[in-house]
Amino acid sequence: MELGMIGLGRMGGNMALRLIQKGHRVVVFDPVAKSIEELAKQGAVGASSIPNLTSQLTSPRTVWVMVPAGEPTDNVTSTLANTLSPGDTIIDGGNSNYKDSMRRASNAKKKGLFFLDAGTSGGIWGLKEGYCLMIGGDKKAFKHVEPIFQSLAPAKDKGYGYVGPSGAGHFVKMVHNGTEYALMQSYAEGFELMEAKKEFDLDLAQVAEIWRYGSVVRSWLLDMTALALKENPKLKSIQAFVEDSGEGRWTVQESIDLGIPLPVIALSLQARFRSRQEQPFGARLLAALRNKFGGHAVKKIE
Repeated sequence: MELGMIGLGRMGGNMALRLIQKGHRVVVFDPVAKSIEELAKQGAVGASSIPNLTSQLTSPRTVWVMVPAGEPTDNVTSTLANTLSPGDTIIDGGNSNYKDSMRRASNAKKKGLFFLDAGTSGGIWGLKEGYCLMIGGDKKAFKHVEPIFQSLAPAKDKGYGYVGPSGAGHFVKMVHNGTEYALMQSYAEGFELMEAKKEFDLDLAQVAEIWRYGSVVRSWLLDMTALALKENPKLKSIQAFVEDSGEGRWTVQESIDLGIPLPVIALSLQARFRSRQEQPFGARLLAALRNKFGGHAVKKIE
């Protein structure tokens, strides 16, 4: 099966390469010409523009979009909607907000196009291990392009699936990422507590390796924890600054809208916010208040 791929960042490029390795014909485009050239060396067909990409595909055409959420995705899908023909399919594999995906699907339908939102997980390991794919949209369109998902997934019968109507794929991926925040925070807190118990002089890399086998807390994230601690036991040169890419915020907002409590996920998001602050105002106010009501000493910034 053939398809177009727009967006050749690290994940998009790896996905295109995996599809090529699985025998698909892949036409690629990216604003960075070098990215196109590198994939062309691996067997991809390069395109000079989005219209040029679609012109090199046979109808009914399928184009996978892998660009940042928000305006970049709007721009690409809008261009595609004006370039493709009725019966063609657009797949958004980025981390778009599910509400945006519902809107884009509605706009695509007006032009006779299919729009699938494919929540995609796998990171930099997906090329080797395969990607987890959560797909929403028209079910007939999903069945038509299912061979693409099967090639990207860890196996033809594992790690991917149609989860519901337009928006459902990105909604499930949003919750997936919110859950990921909480799992990562739990591991981080547990290992921080063990690191603080200086009298035992624990080898945290060893502990992580022990937990990987037979333990109820074993997971791929724990595998990555063991790897990180083996490579850098004291995490030297790494700042305690943790970004978020938006899905955790959307998950917490959705919990507020639906009245569903998510205390652990919400706190894990708040912990990321706190990690980016140096001398946060709130903590300094706490110190000042203790000084005012109890005369407790405060530490001055030198």
